[in-house]
Formats: sequence, structure tokens, C-alpha cells
Amino acid sequence: MTIVARAGKAGMWGVALLWMASAQAQAPHADTGAPPAVVDLAPVVVSGVQPGPGMWKVTGSDGHALWILGTVSPLPAKLDWRADEVQAVIASADEVLGPPGWTVDADVGFFKGLTLLPSAMKAAHDPQGRRLDEILPAALYARWLPLKQRYLGRDRGVEKDRPLVAAARLYGEALKSVGLGRGSPVSSVLEKAYKARGLKPVVTRVVIKVDDPRAALKEVRGSTLQDAACFERTLDVVGHQLPLLVERANAWAMGDTDALQRLAVQSQYDACVGAVADSAFGRRRGLAGVDQQVADKWLQSARAALGRNATTFAVVPVASLVQPGGYLARLEQAGYQVQAP
Repeated sequence: MTIVARAGKAGMWGVALLWMASAQAQAPHADTGAPPAVVDLAPVVVSGVQPGPGMWKVTGSDGHALWILGTVSPLPAKLDWRADEVQAVIASADEVLGPPGWTVDADVGFFKGLTLLPSAMKAAHDPQGRRLDEILPAALYARWLPLKQRYLGRDRGVEKDRPLVAAARLYGEALKSVGLGRGSPVSSVLEKAYKARGLKPVVTRVVIKVDDPRAALKEVRGSTLQDAACFERTLDVVGHQLPLLVERANAWAMGDTDALQRLAVQSQYDACVGAVADSAFGRRRGLAGVDQQVADKWLQSARAALGRNATTFAVVPVASLVQPGGYLARLEQAGYQVQAP
């Protein structure tokens, strides 16, 4: 059973992990100094048919081309993406590359997996049985209360969750409140285009193999995570950056590449991944330095595809593409020409 960017209701710990594992979950960075009161704005999310952004073109000396669609998440919940240009490239492509990222591959059968659900539920809670008000600094917990009331109501169960898991739940509900969706309308459009062309995406994700999921869950349940930074960064985003998330989602939908690049920065993703990857559990399970592993594997796949194909199509989060030292910069350093949309 390979765990990818989705999980069932019974796996809130998995939801948090997989939310972090998705590079597309990145949000604009907020100043983490003493923040003002919660920003109460009413950002307008675009809807209906929208063109989406153009693509970056990477060309080798032999004329082979790699077309890259930059993605962001979240996107407007009611977006109807008019993907004519992308569909035309895929129709002529020799190969398509799947998105970068990492997955957890737990080798269990269906019925055995069902027996792990109670363990997954317990793994979402603090191993010492503490509530959020006992784990978090008083000032940080005080910031949490009004946001919890606004987006989660009187949900008392969340108070038993680890800060990492509570942050993921808050973030998801906050997105819904401004018309942004956790799912992406991009995937279904691309899958139809791939199928029409008869192509199956090349897997570029790093796979973290877990041969003993029951023991792993037991280890997670007893592990302490330094996840207060993840919690604080998430409160920053939910309390003050939702309008920027809407701006970025609108920029993608309307094809405003300049705005996309301006807003393509990371926020709580780093802190939340680090809480798990840098823990003793994460290091033992191969998560240490996972972002570097992801970048290296995708770039290796991209260079190999450029060598063997006249035309290749790929999807990559915009932040990973354009940040200093990002994927495009590394391709340029390797001698490829990069043309912006």
C-alpha cells in the first residue's frame, strides 16, 4: 500500500505527513515576529473557465525540449482550467515526467492495513497524553484559540492532537473558508491528456520504503516532535496570509507568470517537514535531507528525458522551479537553455 498525497479519515497523522510531503502545499512566507490581530478580509477567488499559466521551455544543444508546467496549491475550488496549450504539448510528447516529491510505501495488505487504523489514530496524539495547552507556549496557544474558534468551531478533539496534526486540520478548514480547494483540478485534466496520448508518467518521486508499518506506527506514537515552529508558521499563514494565497491561486488561474514568481516562496512547509524529517524517527526512516533527495532525483530524470526525447512534458511546483538554486537554475548551470513563459 503506497501512501501518496491523500489519506482516509482515520489517519490524521497521515494527513499531516502527506500534507507536508507535497511540495505544492507551500504558502507565501509571513514575518514570524509578533503578529497583529487576525486579518479579516474577503478576498475574491476567480472561478469558471481560466487559461492557466504558460510553460517554461528547457532546450538542450540537440534541440530536444522539456516543457514544464509550474503548479501551485491550493487553487480555486471552482476552477475550470482551459488547458489548450498544455494539451497540445502532451499530444506531441514522447514522454511525461511525474511531479517531484516523496511518498511512503508501506508494504501491507488491505486487511492488515485495517488493523493499523487504531494505531494511526493514536499516532496523531501526543505520546505523553498532553493537550495543546500543555504542549505549546502560553502566548502561542492564545493565538490558536480565536483561529480554532473561527475555522474549527467547538471541536474539542483537536485539542488532543499533536501541534503538527492540529495545524494541518486548521489549514484545511481555512482554505475552504476562502474558496480554495485542497484537491487540484490540474491532475484530472493532465490524466485525460496522458491517456489520450497513451503515456504513463515516469515516476520521479523518492520512495521511502517502510517494511514494518506496525512497528513504524508504534515508533511514531512514542516519538516527540519539535513541531511548535510548524504550528506557529501555520498560524501565521491562516491568520494573515490567506489573501496572498488567494492572490497566488488567482495568478495561476489567469496565467500571470510575473505574480506567480513573486509569490513563489515557502512558508510552513519547511518547518513542518523538518519536525518529522529531523526527528530521530525521520532520520531512521530515511527522511533526513529528503528535499535534496527529491531535487536530485527529479533533475536526474529531467536530464535523462532531455537526452532521449525530442519532446518531454513535466509538472513541477513553481517555488521549486524559480527559487534561487532551484530546478531551472540548476538546469541552466548544466548547460541547458531556459525560456520563461
